[in-house]
Amino acid sequence: MKKALGIGVLLLVVAAFTAWRSHDPETGRYVFLSAYNLENLLQRIGLFGVLGFAAAFVIVTGGIDLSIGAVVCVAGCVLPWLLRDRGCGGGAALVLTLLLCAGIGLWHGLLVAGLGLQPFVVTLCGLLLYRGWMRGFSDDQTMGFGDAAEGLRWLATGKLPLGESFGLPVPLLALAFIAVGTWVVWSRTVWGRHLFALGRNEEAARFAGVPTRRLTIAAYVACSLLAGFGGCLFVLDVNSAQASSFGSFYELYAIAGAVLGGVALRGGEGSVLGIVLGSALMQVLPNTIRLLFDSDRMEFAVVGGVILFGAIADQVVGRWASRRRRPA
Repeated sequence: MKKALGIGVLLLVVAAFTAWRSHDPETGRYVFLSAYNLENLLQRIGLFGVLGFAAAFVIVTGGIDLSIGAVVCVAGCVLPWLLRDRGCGGGAALVLTLLLCAGIGLWHGLLVAGLGLQPFVVTLCGLLLYRGWMRGFSDDQTMGFGDAAEGLRWLATGKLPLGESFGLPVPLLALAFIAVGTWVVWSRTVWGRHLFALGRNEEAARFAGVPTRRLTIAAYVACSLLAGFGGCLFVLDVNSAQASSFGSFYELYAIAGAVLGGVALRGGEGSVLGIVLGSALMQVLPNTIRLLFDSDRMEFAVVGGVILFGAIADQVVGRWASRRRRPA
């Protein structure tokens, strides 16, 4: 909770500073606080927040998933193909796409838990395999919906009106639903407690009777399933996907949002509120850069700096906790 409070204060400070610095003297308006900017910002928080939870499910077990962006690409290419080229209904196409992405997570989990391969190696290879597969599948052509996704696009572009000029983006509501579901699983179920025990000490958890292999597989399935859902939202938002670039580097935003929100890279720690706030900060910072410097050139530098800061903080806190547990 302390980590979530700290990131929440930092988020408020950055938002307040950006609002102050984005004041337009000619119109007297604060650009950051405009309805247009806030709607776009909240929509991006919803979209990338889903990926933050995807990464968190694996990180709390002590693993990592570098293929999240590639899974986003798979969903972004397969969903238009099912709708436009195969004539599937909106609901059926969405379910089939999510099942495919869950199958990718199952494959990752079996390789990590069954064969004992390193998560870094498995998911790095997956990043290359799935993006290459999609480039071959689409022949490097843009996968668009045409008019086939009108019924589904509301999931990504819809807004819940809260006034004459402002609406709450539906992806933010989807993020809230996922956050509540994750909180229930993590805090109110035996599976959630075992998941954190696995991340803290896999060997001790195994000796205590925790089904560590099944939990690891389930974590990777949840990660790819959420990444696939995020990919569906992303492609519904922009209405098309190019396999060579769609979802590129999205895994970095996902990992950075989770780590910044207090999910320890060593595993065994994390909070739902922290992930939401970390994902929000990861979108507010680029928004600040664009508004104040009229450029997005430093965006990746910010993401890299956040991941590095999170890794350093995780290492320092881990050593400090280890010294406190050591008997005098």
